[in-house]
Amino acid sequence: MLREIVSNEIFTVLLVICLVLLAIAKLLYTKRFHDFINIISNFRYLKVYSRDQKFIDGFEAILFTNLLISGSIFGYLLYENFIGEVKDSYTLLFQIAVGFAAVVLSKVLIERLIGSLFSIDNIMDVYVFQKLSYKNFIGVLLVPINATLLFSISISPTILLTILIVFLLINCIGLIASYKTYQSLIKPNLFYFILYLCALEISPYLVIYKLFIDYA
Repeated sequence: MLREIVSNEIFTVLLVICLVLLAIAKLLYTKRFHDFINIISNFRYLKVYSRDQKFIDGFEAILFTNLLISGSIFGYLLYENFIGEVKDSYTLLFQIAVGFAAVVLSKVLIERLIGSLFSIDNIMDVYVFQKLSYKNFIGVLLVPINATLLFSISISPTILLTILIVFLLINCIGLIASYKTYQSLIKPNLFYFILYLCALEISPYLVIYKLFIDYA
């Protein structure tokens, strides 16, 4: 059964922008894009490209922009199906994008600051790169998923929860990859690692959820 569409012009435009961004990334960084797409089954991308990082990386910037847009669309669908009717689509999409960008970028800055304070810049840079890479991979997956949810099928809470679980598993793969890379450093400091996970990996999203419920 086709999903009843009230007005999807804004989503069509945003999806087209996402496709253009991915096309640009593939055109300008063909080899890197191919390695990136296989990030789940092959850690080559993480090993090779983590060595040559820049403060502002064109490839990562393109994918992160796609993540913001596609993530905002998916967040909109979550709100619409779990919280209630959306009165102003444009405002809600903007709020989700700004909130998500603020959390991710703030975390990156804090983690880089921690790396600088404890003289572990190289380790923290690689760790941040790995985390952002998996998030950007989710952003790529969201493009066809959003298109399907918006234009092809009737959305149900079960479908959305299943997608969220898959994304959670992908994030867990990223954390496991980081743990395997630095397990010799983490094991003696397991308590601080768990504290870090609670403070910077879990609590920011709980704050977003709370603000989302209160002010959206």
